[in-house]
Amino acid sequence: MDHGNVILRFDQVSFAYDINKPIMVETSFSVRENAKITIMGQNGAGKSTIFKLILGELKPQEGKVHALNGATIGIALQVMPKKFFDNTVLEYFSSAFTEKKYDIEKLIKDVLDVVELTTAFDKKIKDFSGGQLARLLLAYALIQKPDILLLDEPTNNLDVNGINQLTSFLMMYDKTVIVISHDAAFLNCFTDGVLNLDVHTKKVEQYVGDYFDVVEQIAAQIEREQRQNAQLQKNIQDRKDKINFFANKGGKMRRLASKLRDEVSDDEDNMVDVKRDDKTIKPFEIPAQRWPEVVARIDAVGVIKDHKRVPKKVNLKLFRTTRMQILGPNGIGKSTLLKELALGESKEISISEGVEVGYYQQDFAGLDFDKTVYDSLDEVSVNIPNERIYATGAHFLLNSEAMKTKVGSLSEGQKGLLCYARFVLQKPGILILDEPTNHINFRHLPIIAKAIDEYEGCIILVSHMPEFVEQISFNETLDLEELR
Repeated sequence: MDHGNVILRFDQVSFAYDINKPIMVETSFSVRENAKITIMGQNGAGKSTIFKLILGELKPQEGKVHALNGATIGIALQVMPKKFFDNTVLEYFSSAFTEKKYDIEKLIKDVLDVVELTTAFDKKIKDFSGGQLARLLLAYALIQKPDILLLDEPTNNLDVNGINQLTSFLMMYDKTVIVISHDAAFLNCFTDGVLNLDVHTKKVEQYVGDYFDVVEQIAAQIEREQRQNAQLQKNIQDRKDKINFFANKGGKMRRLASKLRDEVSDDEDNMVDVKRDDKTIKPFEIPAQRWPEVVARIDAVGVIKDHKRVPKKVNLKLFRTTRMQILGPNGIGKSTLLKELALGESKEISISEGVEVGYYQQDFAGLDFDKTVYDSLDEVSVNIPNERIYATGAHFLLNSEAMKTKVGSLSEGQKGLLCYARFVLQKPGILILDEPTNHINFRHLPIIAKAIDEYEGCIILVSHMPEFVEQISFNETLDLEELR
């Protein structure tokens, strides 16, 4: 696709929430019309901050953000704002416009067709599954037909069909798209450029090419810079050794030592600030609570059919050795089942008293956003010293500064890592995992999959990421589609 004029430009933009912790420093880049761009960067680097600056929700302390005159901007958020929960579908989409749209029902129907979602217009937003909410968030952005479409983790909670549909749509979308996502395979299908926000230099580097090509470019750049620095370091050490020898000599030797000092200074100035690639968490273990009896019972599950919940008998007993995957398309009731199990919301589903429950909730609703990260870890720890709590946080890239931060201020990716840190300290008897790859940097996923696979307690998991699930062994499946 031919790219037209520059539609968006950051000109020497500097931004910080805290003056001592800048997110961006004198950052410049541009995006052309019709481009399909990915924003890369570590969890917490400030990718979502770029979106807020584009939208005008935040203002830079220095520099300017320019959008082409008249260019409209729409965003598909990661998480449905709670203010919409009590809205109907009709009310939700109506809020996307400042003026009344007399053809709003047709617009809604058309955009829901694009995201393959069928629903009644009077259904409340809070009654949709995670995958359906992801489709609604995307549709909310699309209904505005923006010139610049911003997508923040759009594949979270989508099943395979949903991801394929979204990929096809984006490939055909004839306007500018900027995406934040950790789904590497999804990104590679349509990306033609990458903006990489470096958490260390606070700069944005611009690359051309598909996603995997750019990842290789970055790796090659790091290798070149490391080789260059290694050679310079060798030269510096050789000269310092000579300086030490010649400095105590007289006449010409002393002058030679002075010349060598100048050369050392030049080489030190030429040392490259090596680009540091995304950190990957180190391998970890989730210790399991030993439970000799039945861990949980599932006597019946609710399956959604024709927009109604239909109870189905299953009579399942889960033991410490049970490793169950829950299958089924978006909207069939998978997340509801896990929530009922974890929170005890159904008389037909229960966990044995005394079993410690580790629950990864796809929207992190189980985390107290007003607590500090340290307090969030401390509340699941029993007789664990402060040093180990801090060390566990650091293992999941939550440094001492992050530990003092409120959970609500973390990026979505950091909240995900916090959940795994909690599991390590909690020693759960059952892991209930609802889309446990949501928001997580793809570099961490093989390590997380290995930790789950090696966990020796009961597992019940929902995931729409086949390459992640394939790394975990299961001995039972529950396919809700077969119960319909």
